[in-house]
Amino acid sequence: MMYWGGDMGGWGYVLMVLSFVLFWGAIITAIVFFARSTGAGGRRHEGVAPGHGIAEDLLAERFARGEIDENEYTARLAVLRRGRAAPR
Repeated sequence: MMYWGGDMGGWGYVLMVLSFVLFWGAIITAIVFFARSTGAGGRRHEGVAPGHGIAEDLLAERFARGEIDENEYTARLAVLRRGRAAPR
């Protein structure tokens, strides 16, 4: 006589744990990818060393918004570029 007392057996528990880990792993991975794609305004500077070009971009944005005039823009841009060329 077959007896199915409601016990899944060893493989049933293994599959349940595996599916639980895969499900939550997929959810967490999706959240991380979404956060990375929307983080920092989606701004990416590929092929540029970290930190280079970001200050110039911010300066250009301030100039475009009219927060600084042309003389201040060119003076600050020259300082930024001179600072980048200096040996470390």
